[in-house]
Amino acid sequence: MNQTISIAAPVSLKTAAIPTIGSERFIMNAWYVGLWGNELPAGKLVSQTILNEPVVFFRKQDGAPAAIRDRCSHRFVPLSMGTLVSGDRVQCAYHGLEFGADGKCMKNPHPPNTIPAALHLPSFPVVEKHSLIWIWMGDMPADPALIPDYSCLETSAPEHITDPSYLNIKAHYELIVNNLLDLSHVVYLHSGILGSKGIELSEVKVDTSGDVVTVSRFASDVETPGMFQMMAPAGFERGDSFTSISWFAPGNLLLKTGSCKTGQPQETGTGYLAIHLITPETERSSHYRYTAVRFNVMTEGEALNEQIRQKIRELRTFAFAEQDGPVIEAQQRRLDASGTRLEPVLLAIDVGPQRCKRILDRLISNDRKAESSNV
Repeated sequence: MNQTISIAAPVSLKTAAIPTIGSERFIMNAWYVGLWGNELPAGKLVSQTILNEPVVFFRKQDGAPAAIRDRCSHRFVPLSMGTLVSGDRVQCAYHGLEFGADGKCMKNPHPPNTIPAALHLPSFPVVEKHSLIWIWMGDMPADPALIPDYSCLETSAPEHITDPSYLNIKAHYELIVNNLLDLSHVVYLHSGILGSKGIELSEVKVDTSGDVVTVSRFASDVETPGMFQMMAPAGFERGDSFTSISWFAPGNLLLKTGSCKTGQPQETGTGYLAIHLITPETERSSHYRYTAVRFNVMTEGEALNEQIRQKIRELRTFAFAEQDGPVIEAQQRRLDASGTRLEPVLLAIDVGPQRCKRILDRLISNDRKAESSNV
């Protein structure tokens, strides 16, 4: 069932308890981005901490990705310090034990060469799709059909896709999700790049379809943000600005943003699809991977479009690394430093994040029940 809420003015002041920010907010049975595909070359062991779990990724001889716990069960050395050996095995650098892609210990080189069951390690379902390596951390069956649709990374022209990027943000993943779902802050924090005056007066809409939340904003006859002036031909210095961002639990988002001439259909404008992929590392740190795909490209010339491609990445990285990131990390520090439970005052602009929180609360509860029943 689709639900739509439109709010044009601030609501009355009220308070609502923020969620406990910790590992209890992690959903185990869900798809998370482990790596960009190009972050995992053949023959390499790549370590990532995901939901507090050390994981080592590697490619099997057939090129398919695999992931097992990155901690040898013997003396707890990271397996990522070892090497890949024949038979799709990871050899521990410390004592030479070998583990297969399913996590089972396949070789103990020390006489009498016995392999106790306690040596076996957990493995994790992984799928390579949309230029990304996805991982499922829970014990319930992993359905690849639940992976969000980022097929634009495969169907769009490479010259219109920015290079895959990564940042580590020292904050809980929900704070990052809330930031991305809040379209109002761009006017203030990203003025001149992603936002411009007049947009803050426009209406915010929140749509829910199943467990997907979409926040959108449309502003008519405003100054075109600098990002989109760069991407459009002359005559787009002013017009209509449109943005919508969809959240797929727990931490994957897809944003469509751009500008068109005043009064014209959005399809006649230009902009980009922004892909935001947030994977919890710990309770206080998150992996953030991102890229952008241009749509309805209006600029011509290989050199100019390459310049724009690089500039989009540069400006988006600046917006998050130098503007959003420091604010979110400072927010996390203030939450941690408070001696009492903090309750935010909610405004109309918080409808999207609050809708997301309610869905996340339910999904977390269901996840805990599923995990408990599987023990």
